[in-house]
Amino acid sequence: MPTRAGLRFMRRSSFECRRSPARRSRIAFAQPASTAIFVGQMEPDRPRGVIEAASRCNAWSKLMVRLVLLALVLFAFAAGATEAAKLDAAAVNNAQFGDAATNGVDATALKAQILLDRARFSPGLIDGHQAENFTKAVRAFQAANALPADGKLNRETWDKLVATSPGPVLVNYELTRKDVRGPFTKRIPAGMERMARLRRLGYRSSLERIAEHFHISEQLLRRLNPGISFRRTGAKLLVPAIARGDPPAAVANVEVDKAAREVRVLDNSGKVVSVYPASIGSEEKPAPSGEAQVTRVVHNPTYHYDPNFAFKGVKTKRPFTIAAGPNNPVGSVWIDLSIESYGIHGTPEPGKIGKTFSHGCIRLTNWDAEDLALEVHKGTRVVFTGETAESANDQPG
Repeated sequence: MPTRAGLRFMRRSSFECRRSPARRSRIAFAQPASTAIFVGQMEPDRPRGVIEAASRCNAWSKLMVRLVLLALVLFAFAAGATEAAKLDAAAVNNAQFGDAATNGVDATALKAQILLDRARFSPGLIDGHQAENFTKAVRAFQAANALPADGKLNRETWDKLVATSPGPVLVNYELTRKDVRGPFTKRIPAGMERMARLRRLGYRSSLERIAEHFHISEQLLRRLNPGISFRRTGAKLLVPAIARGDPPAAVANVEVDKAAREVRVLDNSGKVVSVYPASIGSEEKPAPSGEAQVTRVVHNPTYHYDPNFAFKGVKTKRPFTIAAGPNNPVGSVWIDLSIESYGIHGTPEPGKIGKTFSHGCIRLTNWDAEDLALEVHKGTRVVFTGETAESANDQPG
């Protein structure tokens, strides 16, 4: 039969087991007044009732902790599975105006981004978010279609946008040998002087190459294709259907809006036929004003650094050349202008377009720069309007 001290402990241990887990682990075993108290340590002469009560309390505590952890794991797994299920081809292709967002990525916004891209009102990098470049693309589309241009995706804008292109926005694509074979430039230094030591500024991986080809962020491409290897020929992916069709036949001029950070292409009637988000100059090194003309288009260009540029972070006083490639500082294409050292070009960082500034030139995503290169010709007029917006991080080019 338990001693009186043992009964006191059992009552106390029952109370302690109902306390928070942090306090439950600090059970002080009751002892006669003349005996020292040991925290969390069993005495050889402790009554059996004390030992049994403590054992039951510890076992119950461990069981509860395990059950809570198991519940959290199951909840996270179920949430992830539900989220992935909502962002499949059917969910995006059948998305309607007003559908709820899926954990930050909106199926409606993703569908709208792809439709805008196809219509040449580029949202920049397709990522499924209604961010600044998305708002600018919606506003440009609204203005071109005689809708109230507030940049908000409303029902009227949605209906007009969906009517421009009836096909699915997400389609299946099978990886080819060219997609996965490289050669890739796995490590590209940040400093321009160190870049100049590389033989080529290629894609870092097949994932980067495929993502850029389909105008989509690498993170979203992975999410659309969970568990798929991007290095295996024949692997089937879910990708945006971004075919833009033939470029406009008659382009009169290109308008570079420094304040809005946009490049617009206009036809002979003054109608806007293409709009691209852009990074344009900076307060320190602003883009030109007035007018210029396109002098030539160079695909897969090298980048030539002149010490007179005096870019931040470049210490050398000698000129150098950085090899060609999509991760070259001016990307995959250079549209040369009649103003010396200025041009419209691509970028190795499409996610920063419209969010950072440049060293004076006009920077687009590689795919938008390549699209613009198809629309212009030698002599195409380029008009600069507005003033450079304030502050941001300068980038080469």
